[in-house]
Amino acid sequence: MKNDVLRAIADATRLKLLERIARSEVCACELPKSARISQPAVSQHLKVLLGAGLVDMRKDGAKRLYSLSPLGKKVLGQVSRW
Repeated sequence: MKNDVLRAIADATRLKLLERIARSEVCACELPKSARISQPAVSQHLKVLLGAGLVDMRKDGAKRLYSLSPLGKKVLGQVSRW
């Protein structure tokens, strides 16, 4: 695994967000409630996950929808075996 991927999943909050995104495509606006953190904090964590290539983002009007990337699926599968 690349260092940026390892750094991204090393944070418990980012791993929790990644697991939530893995269940289904989700709007960024819904993540603060499920992660129990502020919207700015969610944005910073999503930026790291996007930078590591673990999630994909698409725009739907004003919404930003996040889904697990193929790399994210692979990494999450490996992490679940740890």
